[in-house]
Formats: sequence, structure tokens, C-alpha cells
Amino acid sequence: MPHRDLNNPEVIKFLVESYEKTARLRLVWNSVHAKKLNKASTFQGEEKGYFEADVIKESMRLGVSNLGTDFIIAARNRRLKAPRDGVHIPRLADLKKGHSIIDVGLGDPINDPRIVKPDTDLTNDPIMRPVPKKQEKIIYKGRPEFGRKVYLEKRCKALPPEERYYFAETSNWDYGWRLKDSHIKAPVPVHGRIWALHREKCRSGPQPDPKHYKYLERGPNKCPES
Repeated sequence: MPHRDLNNPEVIKFLVESYEKTARLRLVWNSVHAKKLNKASTFQGEEKGYFEADVIKESMRLGVSNLGTDFIIAARNRRLKAPRDGVHIPRLADLKKGHSIIDVGLGDPINDPRIVKPDTDLTNDPIMRPVPKKQEKIIYKGRPEFGRKVYLEKRCKALPPEERYYFAETSNWDYGWRLKDSHIKAPVPVHGRIWALHREKCRSGPQPDPKHYKYLERGPNKCPES
């Protein structure tokens, strides 16, 4: 159905007549059914003079009669035994085994007795592998032959992280962790940034230019400089 043009005078006249007709019909219907409307809008029952507190009191009185029944049912339920779906409840002794450092093959109980624990022991495994006694004595001796610096050089620089720790403790150790276990050996790069930096550091003081630094040679096919 197309929309009516409300700016059209004929449409405006039609709408006004429709509204007036609807208003007259409503007035006639209200006058015809006036008695029924007055009867429906007035309270026909007997007034008892109840207040809000009386209504609340009556609802509480009806609930008190059910308290005795509730207590009897609750006492009977308390004497019942709780149903158990499982015959055996798993405990600490029933935990799965086979995931310790010894079972995985990362440690030897002869070298590190700390990793030998009973099944009921839930303490954390040691983080670092045991330090050899020769390296441990370096810290407690005097410098410069011994001390903290010498210990770090012999402990950290000489040994890879997998020989000092059981697991990778930092994300930086994920690259190259336990490469010796792989049958594919990682070759040392022939051309790399390390050699380039080393070559640049060796050049100190006045040095001749490399061979590829040369002036352009003039030839018959090249334009002379202006």
C-alpha cells in the first residue's frame, strides 16, 4: 500500500473526518455500557478492614504449621547415609608415576641423590644440577686465581646450559637446547656477522683502502669530467 501524502488537502480532510468518527463511536460505546463500567470499577465484596500487617501475619501463621513437618523430614534425612557412587576414593598413593627426572632420563641418582624421592613426596624437583666439588671450592678461595669471576668462567662459559640445569629456565635457552642429542649436527656458519665484526675491529689506525675502492678509469667510451 503506497504511503499517503500528508500534505495533500484531500488526505488531510479524510484523516480529520476519520478521527472525529472514531471519537464519536467511543463516546456512544461508553454511554451505552456506563453501568457495566461503574460496576466493574467498584469493589463489590465485604470490607473487612485489614491492614498490611494483618496480611503478613496471616501468611506467617500458615507457614508456622509447616515447620514441624519440615523438622521431622530433616531429622529423618540426617540419619540417612550419604550414597557413594565410587567404591574406592583415589588418594595420594594412587597418583600416576613415571614422570620424574630419573624416569625421563635427565638425571642419575648416583650423581644427584636429591632427585630420589618417595612417591608421597610432592616437593619440587631441584632446578640446577649438582656442582662439582672442584668448581665449588673456587668460590671460597682468594682472588685473582680463584673467586666468583673465575667460577663463572669455568662454570657458565665452559659448560652449556643443559649440563648445568635439568630444564630450560629461560626462553632464550630454547634455541639450541640439547643439540648434542640430535643426530643432525648443526654446522658452524662459514660466513657470518661474527667474522665481519672481528675483521672491522682489527682495523685500527690508518689503513689502506680495500682493492674494490678505486677511482673510475677513463676510457674511449666514457665521458670526461666537466
